[in-house]
Amino acid sequence: MPKRMTPEELLGRLDTALSQGHIFAYYQPQYNHSTGRMTGAEALMRWQDPEYGMQYPSDFIPVLEESDMLYRADIQMVRTTCAFQRYCLDNEIPTVPISFNMSRNDIYKHEYFEEVEKIRREYDVPVRYIRVELTETSAIGGVDLVSSVIKRFHDYGYVVEMDDFGSGYSSLNILKDLNVDIIKLDLNFLNGDIGGRGGIILRSIVQMTKWLRTPIIAEGVETVEQADFMKSIGSNYIQGYLYSRPVPEKEFLEKLVTTQHEPTAAAMKLVDTFDADKFWDPNSLETLIFSNYVGGAAIFSYKNGELEVIRVNKKYVSEIGMNLSEKDFIESCPWHYFEPEGKVIYQQAINRAIESGEEERCDTWRVLKSKCCGEDRVCIRTYMQVIGRAGDQYLFYAMVHNVTKEKKNYDEVFNSDQRFRHASEHANIYAWEYDIATREMRPCFRCMRDLGLPALIKNYPEPAFEMGIFPQDYADMYREWHRMLEEGVDKLEAVIPLTRDRIPFVVRYTTEYDENGNPVKAYGSATYLDQIEEEGTSAGE
Repeated sequence: MPKRMTPEELLGRLDTALSQGHIFAYYQPQYNHSTGRMTGAEALMRWQDPEYGMQYPSDFIPVLEESDMLYRADIQMVRTTCAFQRYCLDNEIPTVPISFNMSRNDIYKHEYFEEVEKIRREYDVPVRYIRVELTETSAIGGVDLVSSVIKRFHDYGYVVEMDDFGSGYSSLNILKDLNVDIIKLDLNFLNGDIGGRGGIILRSIVQMTKWLRTPIIAEGVETVEQADFMKSIGSNYIQGYLYSRPVPEKEFLEKLVTTQHEPTAAAMKLVDTFDADKFWDPNSLETLIFSNYVGGAAIFSYKNGELEVIRVNKKYVSEIGMNLSEKDFIESCPWHYFEPEGKVIYQQAINRAIESGEEERCDTWRVLKSKCCGEDRVCIRTYMQVIGRAGDQYLFYAMVHNVTKEKKNYDEVFNSDQRFRHASEHANIYAWEYDIATREMRPCFRCMRDLGLPALIKNYPEPAFEMGIFPQDYADMYREWHRMLEEGVDKLEAVIPLTRDRIPFVVRYTTEYDENGNPVKAYGSATYLDQIEEEGTSAGE
């Protein structure tokens, strides 16, 4: 049973411990829970005294730090780590990046960076094999100094990790100001609560790190349930007793040899024109444009069929309607709104956007529900484009338009045209739809079949005169009709000889208006005059 040394004994034995190798490293590996492969490791300080036995870090580190002696032990860990990596490289043992801790004492009172770089060069270890960890408490009260030290490490190619994220009281402020490469999330601050409020906090942190383009490693993972939950919210990298306790050097070497390795995935890579830092700044031009000038817009992530809305603007909410809030869209599962066919169409558009790298469009029907408005079926037109990628996860920018009314009008016309096809097979009736604002005419199938008309005629009615469908001597009258339609006349009717054979038809127009009473469309028809007279005779008989 080890005995605890007093502070005086710890300080009195430090020189001997450093020179005799009583202070050394245990290594705790890190894994990708999705693949089971090792991605890195952390070097943890241990002190094995010949007389008193193993001393707990929680006992000796505060004593050393208070006496300004921790720096010497930390430098010993740097040397131990570099020596270990040099051994692996010389003996062709596949290795992973190993991190060591940088304390507050190291930064504020010593030339820590210079000493680390000197040792790394001494052992000729490539910078990709060692990483530096700092705790968030190290930066409290001295963010500028810590930030300058991080920059120096970055200038030489080092990866800098923030350790114990979540264990302090100013995590968000510190994270905002420090440009770290990897965040290590301490699961202990949740006390094992991965459901309810604890799960919501974890999910938010993971999502935030994606926007910061920073991978996250969950520390203190002890159960499969914890690891599976972290994986479900997009964080695969874990460190904890579930996979391995901290182990001595010999055992860690065995793990390196027997375990497959993979690098920590690169952070979310955004398109060059998209700056996430500015986008989240409430005072930035990017946020101003997103919130006020781009119409209905959203940011969403997509991974292996899972869709998550990250941010929407107010115009997005008003475009879709149903009195829903931004919070409603962000907190709910987007797929719940889609009809089955619409979900397939939307996923196909997502896949096209991923493959092409260009903007893709789709129209999908969705069923929305709200407490005050009940339920409604709406058609949303979405323009989407990939703006970021991290592995198999994609970040999308989407613009939306509610085209429900347009779709319903089209369906009504289409269904009417379908019915008209069958009826007009047995009658000399032609029909068309005229868009008053655009002056576009869409003929029925019989017009296209018998008269050779295209599916869309622009600048109508001029092409009708050029093709000889309406005779030139009726051109001024027919033009006047269209002027009257623009002014909002309700109905028009006259007998006009049509085609070059001048066959008499009864030509009619009926106008459709919008909710403000403005004319939007007119529906025209031409019925063979002899047929009308025959029907009238038959009715008289």
